[in-house]
Amino acid sequence: MSQREEVIVVSGLPRSGTSMMMQMLEAGGVAVLTDRARAADEDNLKGYYEFERVKALPQDTAWLKEAGGKAVKIVSELLRRLPADHAYRVIFMRRDLREVLASQGQMLVRRGVASSGVSDDRMAEVFRKHLREVEAWLEGQPNVAVFYADYNGILKEPARWAEEIGRFLGGRLDVKRMAGVVDGVLYRQRK
Repeated sequence: MSQREEVIVVSGLPRSGTSMMMQMLEAGGVAVLTDRARAADEDNLKGYYEFERVKALPQDTAWLKEAGGKAVKIVSELLRRLPADHAYRVIFMRRDLREVLASQGQMLVRRGVASSGVSDDRMAEVFRKHLREVEAWLEGQPNVAVFYADYNGILKEPARWAEEIGRFLGGRLDVKRMAGVVDGVLYRQRK
């Protein structure tokens, strides 16, 4: 593994609070890697903070050379495609699966996309299995440090969580500004 600066990765299931975490990091002083190709909308009023090239992992990794010290959002499904020759600090978002599923369902309704017909119970089972596999993979990577952040906890105690995340990232962040961007009004899909 090279001695390059660590890449800060924000990950989790879709609709688990990854965009909120990217907003927090940006407010705290971390440069974010985003192309802003996906504009803010009703489902993410403050933006998605995505970087399209992430979707081409592992074929396209050239962008990682410029990502050291920056935060990039990578959905949990793609984490295992990250190359081992970089070091990563992963902030992994956890959220109640009922809320994740409700949020995903509401987003599909707003977009006019038909339901897959798979029950929420079955989807929750699939997500739990996926999360177990990804978390086991994360724990087994010598080039990865991981911090598990609780979406609901952040909404309740943003200052405490901002402090913990700041410590995880080396104590160089403006944690007051990080906590200040947490907006409980956007918490619409509750368990």
